[in-house]
Amino acid sequence: MTDSSMNYLFFTNTPAHVHLYKHAVRRLRERGHDVCVLARDYTCTVELLEWYDLPYEVYGGCDTSKGSLLSRLPAHYVRAIRYARRFDPDLIFGMGGYAAHTGAAVRAPTVLLIDSEPASFDHTISTPFARTILTPNTFRKDLGENHYVFPGLKECAYLHPDVYEPDPSVRDRLGLERDEPFVVLRLNAFGSQHDVGERGISGEWRRRIVERLAEDATVLVSDEGGDTDLSALPAEPFDLHPALMHDVLSEASLLVADTQTMVTEAALLGTPAIRSNSFVGDDDMGNFVALENQGLIRNVESPAAILETATDLLARDDLEEEWQRRREQFLADKANLTELVLDVAESRGRVDDLDVLEGYGRTTEPQPASAVGVGSD
Repeated sequence: MTDSSMNYLFFTNTPAHVHLYKHAVRRLRERGHDVCVLARDYTCTVELLEWYDLPYEVYGGCDTSKGSLLSRLPAHYVRAIRYARRFDPDLIFGMGGYAAHTGAAVRAPTVLLIDSEPASFDHTISTPFARTILTPNTFRKDLGENHYVFPGLKECAYLHPDVYEPDPSVRDRLGLERDEPFVVLRLNAFGSQHDVGERGISGEWRRRIVERLAEDATVLVSDEGGDTDLSALPAEPFDLHPALMHDVLSEASLLVADTQTMVTEAALLGTPAIRSNSFVGDDDMGNFVALENQGLIRNVESPAAILETATDLLARDDLEEEWQRRREQFLADKANLTELVLDVAESRGRVDDLDVLEGYGRTTEPQPASAVGVGSD
């Protein structure tokens, strides 16, 4: 460690958070800083931390059932604050209440990276405690005077072309031929706090969608809740390590999902995606509106519309080439978010002090047009 080294604490409450911060954690450690990840044992979060060999402590866990998290919150907070006091962080990164309140308890500044507009309650209880709030420039809410935006999406931290290169050999792991078309069906458990009261693809529609997709492609099902019976369906479960999912998505012909993050990931990989859940509608999240405007995803409100949309997409001869073109066009002016996280970390979260801002700054508009710039390493 160097004389100028600092202690950084990152909260990873879901698998997506591991991907968001994994490159920044590695890079900060390479620069001589001390880094610890506080993890919630939820679905494959710990599996991913182990896969990427990141230093972590588990502050609690929950399953994918409704209400599983609420009853465990007090114990989670106690353990998170205890770990944080022991680590003595100079700066904390997270996405909501855990990070913000832990920072307040141990008197450490906090940077929140937020991308979900519907989580209004979490914004209310967390943002007043943050030194800096970062959101994509597609985010359609104003979170106050410490709110800054960057050009891109949170998934640009790990799927930007500067940091990710797909591995086509994943087809061998799946037992698929080089040119064999396949579709990933991703089913959400809807067990997270922001999913309360929401719904996705369920019951008979799962069977109908699988049978339709199987007419044109091999179907792989990734079921977060683990309650879909595939024994009588023409589909196979996704049974590779979850760290390989992005390589799988990059090779897929299509993603059909009622979840959020994987739809964005597919778009950034140039894989067509159909998204259907109760979030879809006139008040949808800004990132999904932007991705649909770019032609990368299709947001449909009813499961019935999935069948028609999938039929249209899988019939196209130019599907792969056209979506790669749209992906390149979309990412042309998007930030490598890992670089921004590194800049913010080494400035102790004081974004106004960064030379990389280059005229961009604090957002005061519900639909921000400015963006935080990113420096080179």
